[in-house]
Amino acid sequence: MNHLPEDMENTLTGSQSSHASLRDVHSINPTQLMARIESYEGREKKGISDVRRTFCLFVTFDLLFVTLLWIIELNVNGGIENTLEKEVMQYDYYSSYFDIFLLAVFRFKVLILAYAVCKLRHWWAIALTTAVTSAFLLAKVILSKLFSQGAFGYVLPIISFILAWIETWFLDFKVLPQEAEEENRLLIVQDASERAALIPAGFSDGQFYSPPESEAGSEEEAEEKQDSEKPLLEL
Repeated sequence: MNHLPEDMENTLTGSQSSHASLRDVHSINPTQLMARIESYEGREKKGISDVRRTFCLFVTFDLLFVTLLWIIELNVNGGIENTLEKEVMQYDYYSSYFDIFLLAVFRFKVLILAYAVCKLRHWWAIALTTAVTSAFLLAKVILSKLFSQGAFGYVLPIISFILAWIETWFLDFKVLPQEAEEENRLLIVQDASERAALIPAGFSDGQFYSPPESEAGSEEEAEEKQDSEKPLLEL
């Protein structure tokens, strides 16, 4: 009789734990999961992701910044009209900055077309623009006479080179990994919603009702009462 309360306590504890686990399973709300799926799909439908939009803005900044530096260079070296005619109409690879501006236009067109219009999820386009930019600038710095033309002979090639590699780093380490992570989250949420749809929603607390625990001494009292009543019934 001493082990009876412990056994009953273990039984009640097991029933309560199973009841709690079923409640946890039932607490999965498919409606919330579907809302999250719709939010992810809404992001896809509305256009490009936030991090990709930031990348496109930086590519635009690259073009505008190089263009601004080139216009300043034109104005410094004798006026915009005269210098523009000299660098564009009478283009000379060894002394003109016009090709560095065209290089920035090339990067802008390729990257915007690939990652904003076509929504490419691969690094080959940024690898192409960075390789072309690096090779062209290295050749121009080695072969041209830009260093003899003042500060812009240093500034424009260096700025263009740095911006191209920052774009490569940003796409490879920020844009593509974050978008891949968002895709994985969407797949996980979809899988969880499919599993939640298989769980029956008809469980109620009454189906798992456990009777209240009875006191150990109540059974002994009932037996003693029955024993005392037996002689009276025999009489």
